[in-house]
Amino acid sequence: MWAAAALLLLLLLLLLPLARRCRRGVARLEPAGRAVLVTGCDSGFGHLLALRLHRLGFTVFAGCLCPGGDGARRLQREAAAGTGRLRVLRLDVTRARDVREAKEMVLSHLPERGFWGLVNNAGISTFGETGWLSMETYEKFADVNLLGSIRTTLEFLPLLRKYKGRIVFMSSIIAYFTLGNGIYSMTKAAIEKFCDALRLEMKKFGVQVCIIQPGNYARSTKIQPPVSAEEIWSELSEEEKAVYNKEYVQERANFFNSILSEGSTNGNEVVDAMVDALTSPAPKARYMVAKLKEKALVLVCALFPTVVMDSVLSYALSKVKLA
Repeated sequence: MWAAAALLLLLLLLLLPLARRCRRGVARLEPAGRAVLVTGCDSGFGHLLALRLHRLGFTVFAGCLCPGGDGARRLQREAAAGTGRLRVLRLDVTRARDVREAKEMVLSHLPERGFWGLVNNAGISTFGETGWLSMETYEKFADVNLLGSIRTTLEFLPLLRKYKGRIVFMSSIIAYFTLGNGIYSMTKAAIEKFCDALRLEMKKFGVQVCIIQPGNYARSTKIQPPVSAEEIWSELSEEEKAVYNKEYVQERANFFNSILSEGSTNGNEVVDAMVDALTSPAPKARYMVAKLKEKALVLVCALFPTVVMDSVLSYALSKVKLA
């Protein structure tokens, strides 16, 4: 088995340069006259992507949770200075009514080449061990990060099949492992499996499905602000306070905040991958945009027994003992 795996890996390495040459040799997509809907455009990757796609010539529908917020207003200023190809709309992906109304707007302003792309970018993140979070928090995260993407995809699937378009999902390398935000990892791992099924099913319709897997870009987005140990402690139930001590919570918070502080500020690296997924004649199924050490962690997850990764992460997470 190991010999066969090594042979397959060698073959893939030999074919990779050829595949890259083939991708470069084919003309890229012409954006003019094609519509793309992007969710989660208030800030972060979604905001940057909406601006980039508009400047490339796409007709852009930018879904914002807060249409009166700073991010939405900046997009509206861009729209006012352009040719009417960028429209900002209220879109809470947890509300079926918002999603239906988004589709109605797209249909009423569809350009000549139709609906080309759906980018499921909207998402939320938080920090906390499993028992620290309420069931309501788990439900909210599942609704936004997982069901929200599925809800939007199902609504727009007929249009995507009709125009043989693209669906892009925002995942994360955290789908492979967790460092204090298991609730976020859970939703990203689930969306990966949804995409795997959808990608295979859509091939017969000419619809391509791509997954974006960023590494640590915490400083490029507002998805995860620094965490406060005091706030975490104050929200713990009495049962959890009987198990954990303040020093432990503080150490975990410090560790997580140190990771956030190392995040890249160049969100355009991720946007580059999203644009390629929408415009390349041969897009990748997965775009991992991460540092070398982050990719190495993913590789360890994929190739080594679980006990190895558990040992690495357990050592990294905390040396503080419980009360």
